[in-house]
Amino acid sequence: MENKIIKTIPEAIKASGLKSGMTISFHHHLRNGDYLLNMVLDACAKMKIKNLTVCASSIFDCHEPLIGHIKKGVVTGLECSYMSKVVGQEIARGILKKPVIFRTHGSRPGDIARGKMKIDVAFIGAPTADTMGNCTGKHGKSRFGSIGYAYADAEYAKKSIVVTDNLVEYPLSDASITEDKIDFVVPVKAIGDPEKIVSGTTAITRDPVRLRMAQMAVKCIEAAGLMKDGLSFQTGAGGATLAVAVYLKEKMLKEGIVGSYILGGITSYSLDLQREGCFKSLIDVQSFDTASAADIATNPNHIEVSGLQYGSAVAKSSCMATLDTAMLGATEVDVNFNVNVHTDSNGNIMGGSGGHTDIAEQCKMDIIITPLFRNRLPMIKDRVTTISTKGKYIDVIITERGVAVNENVAKPNAIKNLKQKFIRAGIPVVDIRDLKKMAEDICGKPKPAPRGKKIVANVLGHSGEHVDYIYNIPK
Repeated sequence: MENKIIKTIPEAIKASGLKSGMTISFHHHLRNGDYLLNMVLDACAKMKIKNLTVCASSIFDCHEPLIGHIKKGVVTGLECSYMSKVVGQEIARGILKKPVIFRTHGSRPGDIARGKMKIDVAFIGAPTADTMGNCTGKHGKSRFGSIGYAYADAEYAKKSIVVTDNLVEYPLSDASITEDKIDFVVPVKAIGDPEKIVSGTTAITRDPVRLRMAQMAVKCIEAAGLMKDGLSFQTGAGGATLAVAVYLKEKMLKEGIVGSYILGGITSYSLDLQREGCFKSLIDVQSFDTASAADIATNPNHIEVSGLQYGSAVAKSSCMATLDTAMLGATEVDVNFNVNVHTDSNGNIMGGSGGHTDIAEQCKMDIIITPLFRNRLPMIKDRVTTISTKGKYIDVIITERGVAVNENVAKPNAIKNLKQKFIRAGIPVVDIRDLKKMAEDICGKPKPAPRGKKIVANVLGHSGEHVDYIYNIPK
């Protein structure tokens, strides 16, 4: 075989043996700038291929054409870790006959590896690839950095197709995914727009209230006894959680603390911490902006990892197993510390657990940063609309009116006597039910949102276990 080049996506689909009723997969490293999913589904529609299950690591607003493909029967099944609101609102209204399966970023590759999620054809968007399928996300006009979420797809799919807009001669010297996993290579004009990797969820907040909550998070890290050499840290992609990185850098530089690694979703704020000497390494499963995508190509301490190594329960070990602390967001929390990141209070799908649940279950101390209310709606409830992460794995919830500490955490590496440590440090610890009452005193107690009887999604946890159902929004 001289090469694996196939000229067009339709020809590659035909060569792969893809037929109606099969399962295809995609990764989301180009986030809202991805072109590939739409290109493949458009080709399938023209080829009269129907009844497909799409296993995309995440679905973004740029994938709005997916709605039309669902309505026409091209797509009848959908599995992902995250779904933004344009597609999510339509799913919540019940346009898909089968429930969406929501996995975490850890359980998705885990289920692929153990054969619970079987992929017939994986489509891998690669900013650079050679003629035999060696590929990477670190170079090329569409570079997005780490290609971590595509490793399992390439390894375990029956057929794997690399689609690239930068075809180079064999051999590619810095391959992330290697040729032994790849069947075909398709050169195209563009696989996506890397400028749209950054979205509203990856920009630091400017809200002074949320900035104060971020400062409080750093105080909590210190009070818990984690602010010391060797600290390992992950921040989420929300504005307030990203702000923690800024204040953490100030504290570490002031006290001369050198941490071990930052895990993630790596952002430019992560780069700043490492470049300033606060952390020795960056462990990257997904580069969240163009700066981090560029850095991973040249920085030997910026390490690319697969989704399995990042946080899977199936792997022999994962990076999260040694993680000290993580900053996470929420759309709602409840008095039992359950967290919702899948839906808004009305039941509209507008997110997903991503790595949220994986991290909470494994790290020593996770911190949820959430305002007491948004748009006059209390964010602390008797029961969240959707349980994304079970309360037994949540350690701390920070609001602008105080910090709630869960004294019933059920994980072996939980920090003991955390509430007492916070109180001794002068942190304003408040019972979570009192925080709920504060919010209701300001906003009133909202009426429960109407909920239909149709299950539109099944939310799975870190080990692939069922956590909750999402029901349709009545018309």
